[in-house]
Amino acid sequence: MSDRIHELLHRNLQEVFGEGNATRRRAAIEELYTEDCAVYTPLGVLGGYDALDKFAGDLRATHPHFVYTPHSKPQALHNAGRLAWGSGPRGESPDYTGWDVIIVRDERIAALYVFLDSNPA
Repeated sequence: MSDRIHELLHRNLQEVFGEGNATRRRAAIEELYTEDCAVYTPLGVLGGYDALDKFAGDLRATHPHFVYTPHSKPQALHNAGRLAWGSGPRGESPDYTGWDVIIVRDERIAALYVFLDSNPA
């Protein structure tokens, strides 16, 4: 299970939040998340594919040239995992950093908790 959790953390970072193409992002969401997923962010709680897709797309639109870079190796514990990351222009210091914590059910993300260390500029 830990290999799957590591994969979900990395793919979520790149294929959901780092993806600028709406069609590819939606396909990744439907592959990686449970249909009844919940996403906990500093701005509030989102539920389901449509809300997650809109949130990730809107976030991506605010900084389309930023990349998400893991800042640690992912960690898995039972059905949960966490990954530290940074976001900013490629090759530069991150504009903001945070942690993703996921809860996995049936090998898909059932819940994502997004912790920010610093807010986007």
